[in-house]
Amino acid sequence: MRCIDTTWLKVYNGTMNFPALQLLVSRENIQDAVKRLAGEITRDYRDKNPVILGVLNGSFIFVADLVRRLDFPLEIAWVKCSSYESGRHTTGQVKLAPGLDPDIRGRHVFVVEDIVDTGITLAFLKAGLEKKKPASLKLCTLADKPSRRVAPLALDYTGLTVPDKFVVGYGMDDGEKYRNLPDIYYLED
Repeated sequence: MRCIDTTWLKVYNGTMNFPALQLLVSRENIQDAVKRLAGEITRDYRDKNPVILGVLNGSFIFVADLVRRLDFPLEIAWVKCSSYESGRHTTGQVKLAPGLDPDIRGRHVFVVEDIVDTGITLAFLKAGLEKKKPASLKLCTLADKPSRRVAPLALDYTGLTVPDKFVVGYGMDDGEKYRNLPDIYYLED
């Protein structure tokens, strides 16, 4: 397997006062978590033709890796919502982008998120989706940061538990930077 050259990070981090990136989860450990989750999801959804609902923008890499490991009929849809405007702190108010509104009535829906910290965004999304009367609704996240949870939220599938650090890479960002990193890092100020 060809690895992406991340030596540019040393240069990138050394200029313009970007924070230092510290490796938190390697790409190998990420793929182990994705493989484990795919096994659990396959067991639970093989005969249900679910709608996989990815939460944009952060989950796009995770969704792509996950669905390639699922060998049963499914549909993929997207929703865009966030409680972050810019910076590293939630506003506490969730914004839902218009136009991405799949028909889920009577369908088995499987929501895929990159990271859950306060739980505000996913709790808001779950409440809205439940009003659309799906046959079932399950929540999956690659990374869970339970130490930051403020909204009551039960996750059905969790890939990794991460500490209370601001993480980037593998789709997660800081002001739209670092999404393309193949590993998960935390930012040091």
